[in-house]
Parts: sequence; structure tokens; C-alpha cells
Amino acid sequence: MLGMLASNAINSNGNDIEAMVEMLLNRMTLEEKVRLSYAQSKFSSPGVPRLGVPEVYTSDGPHGVRMEINWNNWDHAGWTNDSCTAFPALTCLAATWQPELASLYGRMVGEEARYRNKTVLLGPGVNLYRTPLNGRNFEYMGEDPYLASRMCVPYIQGLQSNGVACCVKHYALNEQEIFRNHVDVRVSDRAMYELYLRPFHAAVTEGGAWSIMGSYNQYLNQHATHNARLINDILKNEWGFDGAVITDWGAAHNTNEAIFNGLDLEMGSFTDGLSTEASINSYDDYYLGRAYLEKCRKGEVPDSIINDKARRMLRLILRTGMATNRGFGVMNSPEHVAAARQIAQEGIVLLKNNGILPLVPKDKMKILVVGENATRSLCAGGGSSELKPRDEVSPLRGIKERFGDRCIVEYAKGYESGRAMFGEVDVLPQALYDSLRNEAVEKAKNADYVIYVGGLNKNHTQDCEGGDREHYQLPFSQDRLITELLTANSNTVLVIVSGNAYDMPWLDKAPALVQSWYLGSEAGHALADIISGDVCPSGKLPFSFACQLADYPAHKMGAVGYPGVSPDKLPQPFGGEEGKPMSSAGLLKAAVEGWKGINFCNEPGNGSMKNETEIYGEDILLGYRWFDYFKTKVRFPFGFGLSYTTFNYSKPAIDGRTVSVLVSNCGKVAGQEVVQFYVGDDKSSVIRPVKELKHFEKVALQPGETKQISYTIDDEDLKYFDEEKHEWVAEHGTFTVYVGASAADIRGKVKYKY
Repeated sequence: MLGMLASNAINSNGNDIEAMVEMLLNRMTLEEKVRLSYAQSKFSSPGVPRLGVPEVYTSDGPHGVRMEINWNNWDHAGWTNDSCTAFPALTCLAATWQPELASLYGRMVGEEARYRNKTVLLGPGVNLYRTPLNGRNFEYMGEDPYLASRMCVPYIQGLQSNGVACCVKHYALNEQEIFRNHVDVRVSDRAMYELYLRPFHAAVTEGGAWSIMGSYNQYLNQHATHNARLINDILKNEWGFDGAVITDWGAAHNTNEAIFNGLDLEMGSFTDGLSTEASINSYDDYYLGRAYLEKCRKGEVPDSIINDKARRMLRLILRTGMATNRGFGVMNSPEHVAAARQIAQEGIVLLKNNGILPLVPKDKMKILVVGENATRSLCAGGGSSELKPRDEVSPLRGIKERFGDRCIVEYAKGYESGRAMFGEVDVLPQALYDSLRNEAVEKAKNADYVIYVGGLNKNHTQDCEGGDREHYQLPFSQDRLITELLTANSNTVLVIVSGNAYDMPWLDKAPALVQSWYLGSEAGHALADIISGDVCPSGKLPFSFACQLADYPAHKMGAVGYPGVSPDKLPQPFGGEEGKPMSSAGLLKAAVEGWKGINFCNEPGNGSMKNETEIYGEDILLGYRWFDYFKTKVRFPFGFGLSYTTFNYSKPAIDGRTVSVLVSNCGKVAGQEVVQFYVGDDKSSVIRPVKELKHFEKVALQPGETKQISYTIDDEDLKYFDEEKHEWVAEHGTFTVYVGASAADIRGKVKYKY
């Protein structure tokens, strides 16, 4: 009877859910409450079978529903009906600057997760882009917290409309993969609130996220997944989060901290999260397993904590697996494929074009496609983001389908990267590189056009979980290959696939450069749509491309800024007081003075547990904020992207709090422009960025068409976080609103007095 009641009484009304939570809680034994808080397999946790409460089934990831993994080990289960639609990586979604597409993306991937009967989808990732070496930047949404916030909220809402919970990750301060399991991040409160916590705050307070994933790293010498300040103080008390906190796989380290510091569901302990198997009975040995139960039985854990964890897990289940309005889901529908293609189209960024693009096909025109990424599956590898798409259209296939009826399309591999192995690099002989390069260059001499498709991939030390890139250059001798191709054929279009910025020693000679991302199932079609001009490019960069690695402040500081140093090597004033946040004012003063007199350590720690501390010494000056403040030239700025048409901006006008600008399409083809509004405080009592993104709008315009774009200033847009008061503060004075096509292409300014 109770099982029927639990199955049938839940709907979308929050009051009904809370009533059911309390009803179930009152009928549960202590053992049943505790058992909700730890895994029963690699990707699931138990419900309460006696009361009809179903299990929780989680799945990677934010770009599509991962293939099935075995119940008790990390091998692929070998199903034949678990192929998915692979959506573009979230870096591509951010590059669309289109919240409506984020909503569509979330809804589509949620339908596939629902069809596969998943309760929780592990994503989206909203960590910020601090270094271009971070192996997981491709999973995130760039360097700006406002852009990440505006894109993650509709994604979450679209996903959860299917009765599938998002699990926003990785909370928090997880901006690298090297030393990720233990690096102790030190950051000021101001930088944390203004930058690194903002997308998570938006996900919780605006997106209504139902679960959050705790990250591997430490903050203030305590692991983030059971960190008292991050979870109890900020997430649950300040923000009022009522969902479940779930570990990243293997991120728990301590029973007492897990009990008392807000962790609700423990996954993957006593494995490395990736390869190690666990025996079926070992789940009871988890930190929130038998040890937690024994403490409860001894009266060492208050009922309030026991019941809070159980409530949160019950609430998660009632919102998902037991929701009557959950629907049935859809898998690999034409609508899903079309959505993946549109998101890829709008996320591709045209970085350079001397007029060679769009490429107009002519009879018997000879096109040579070069590069491993033209044929390689870019859904495989990368760690937990791996996918098994039903159909992955390669760039070579897409180009052949678009140009092959009139043109002769040939292919040369050009370079080889080896197998996608997690945690290992497949080293290939130089003779192989030489042979493949020479073959491609010789063929290029006889082609009318060359389309090069290279870049990074999802091998270890590329765009891959569990390890960072080793350098800023393109791997596999590609810089030499690209240089020789440009010499052999001046009509060479470069398409670089990556989730990160990279060095470009050949840029001046390149007639065209297209920034592609991991585009998913429809990669080849979307890329051909852009190259051919069937679709006008409209993507904008979600992060800055610096001229060299040392221009990023994380790398200017030496190893203390990335990837971390032994605590005894911390320079002053960066050591900070143990257990307390660092001072923003002190960090900024040191940064502005060029860190003069500070003896930086350039040697990272040895990688042993709890042996690295890392200082976010750039403080609030992340990304374009740093380059603006210090007037540092970048190769391509945040928000940059070219089009096949041109847009004219009128002089902006302000009426009260509303800033308006007229934007016109002055070209001959329809296109979309992302109009960006930044706000800067002209005179402040504290150091502030020159400007910060506060609004953007993507507008579609026909040739000759003009539209008015407006932005209304909100008090929140004027504030900074005051560490002393622990509150957001706006100082009275004059602010400048910058209207532009990128962070470096400002088309007009207006003043606003507050």
C-alpha cells in the first residue's frame, strides 16, 4: 500500500514533494536513511525498496548520455542499444552566446537521459578558464562568470524539465587536472564570490539545480567535496540549496568531514574514479557506509544531520524517478540531430579570413583535406566525456557530401597522434611524422584549395580528464606541417579543433582560420555549412587567446600560480593565515606591482597527497580583466568572432538606466551579431576591472536590416564583493557602459551616474 502511495502521489508541486519526503522519512529505519548516502554500483545508489522508493541512476555527461558501464567495474557494458546523439562540447555551446540554444541543448540531452532511465546527468560543468593547459576546459563555458551563468541556467532548466536532475560540477575551484585530487587552492573571498562561485550561484538560485558535484581539490586545507565553508556555509546556508551534494567519483576522504560538512551521496570511493574495480561488498566500506552507520548507532551523529541527508536524497528521487510528469524521453530523434547541428553551426568561430571563405565550389575544383582530425572520432577518449554516438559525421565526410558533387575531394592524413589512452601518451616515431607530412605537402602543391583539420584531441595531455596539456603549442609536429602546407599552397584554410587556446606561429601566413570545437554527431555537416557559406559564422570566443603562455597570469607567477608548490615554498604574502581566506587587496596590490620582491618557486611539488598549494594570485583579474587592466595585447580577445557580413553600430544612447544601440547589417548576406555590454567603475575605493560583461544579445539581421538592442542597468551590475562586510557593495559615482563586438572592439560608450 505504501509503495503504491509513494509511486502515485508525486507531482511537480513542491508542497506535495515535501509532504511525501516527511511521510517517507517518518517510516524509515536508521539503516535505510544511512543507506541512501552511498553507492551500490559504479553509477547508482539505492532507494528504499521496502517503501517503494526507487534507485538513483547517474550518467556522464553534459554533452550526451554516456554508453552503459558495467555494474561493478569500469569496463563498457557492451550494449548495442545505448548509442546517443553527441552534442557539441559546452565550450562550443558557450561560443554560441545564445541562451535559447542552451535551453534547447538541455532539453534534448535530458530527453535522451530520460529515455535511458537516468535519474541524474553529471553536468553541466561551470568551472572557469584560468589556464589554457587545463585538460577539461573543453567541458566548461569559458573565462567569464556572467557568460557561464547565463548559459548554464537555461541548460539546467531544459534538462530538468524531463525529470532528470542536473549535477552541476565541479564545486568548486577546480580549474586544473594536474594534482586535482589534492591541490589546496588559496583564493580571496572577493575573487571567489565575484568569479568562481557565480556560475554555481546562478545554477542554484536561478536554474534550480537539484544536485551539485563536489570537486576533487582542496580549499583551505579541506577537500571540497566535504568542505565546511563551501558546502555548509555558502551552498546550503547562504544560497539555500535544497538539493543533494554528490561526490565526484572517489573524492571523499574522511568520514567525520563527510558526515558533518554537508556531503549527501558518496560515489566511487576506494577507486581512482576511473579504473580500479571494487568488490560488491566494498560499498559498505565507504566513508558514508558502515563507519557512518556505526557513529549514528553510538549517538555521535545528531538526528538533524541524519535526517537532512536522507531528506535531500528523497527529495532528489521524488523530483526525478518518482515524478508523475516525467514523460518517456526520446533517443536519437531527428530533432536531436538537428539541434546538435545548429549548436555546432552557431558555436564555430571564424578567427581570420582574407576573403577565401566562403569556399564556392566549381566543376572539377580539387580540394585536398589534410589532418587526422578530419577523420578521427572526437567523441572517444577524454575521460568521462566519452560518448558512443549513433552516427558521427567526420569533417572529411561532411566536406565530401557538400562539395563532392562538383569538386574532387582527396585526403592526406598529415600527422598521427596515436591511440586515445587514459593516463598514458602513445609515443610515435619521428619517421612516421616526416612521412605523413611529406605526403600531404606534395599533394597540396597540386590542389586548388587545402582544408586543414587538425588541433588537439582527447588523448592524455590534450583535451582530456585526468591530465593537463604540457605546452601551449599544437602537438604532433603540427606547426611544422601547417607552415609547410601554407608554403606549398597559399589557398589553405585552417580548421583547428580544440577546447583550449594554442600558439599560432603560422598565423600571419594563413589566409583563413576557423576555430572548431568538439562538435559531436554533426561535426562534419556543421563545419561544411560554415566553409561553404550555407551558414554565416556567428560564434564568438568564450575565452581570450593570449599571444604566449606566459601572458596568462596563472603562468606569470611560476609554479605557485600553476600547478602548485609545496607549502614550505610559498612566498609571502601569498602564504596567508592557515584556515582563512586570503586578502584580495593584498593579492591585487602585489599583482599590480608586478609581484616585485617576491621569490617565486618555479618548481612544482612532487605530486604526493596534500603536498601542493596553489595561489590564485591574479585575484579578480581573470581573463580579459587582466589583459584590459595591464593593457596586454592578445592574439584574439574574449568575445571575438568574424562573419561573412559586416555590422555597423550607432553611437549608443542612455535614457535613465537603459542603454540602446542600433545595429545594422551592412553586408550582402544574412548574419547574426553578438552585441556585448560591459560596465566599468570610473573611480572606486578598491581595484576593479576596467570593465566586466553584464549583458549580451545575439541578433539576427537580414542585409540592410537594422535593429535596436537595449540593456537596462541593474544595481547588481555595479557591485563588487566587500570582504570586510561580506556583502555586495555599489559605490556612488560615475560608471561607463561599453558597447562592443568583443572585449577589445568597443564601438561606443555612455556614462551613467549612480
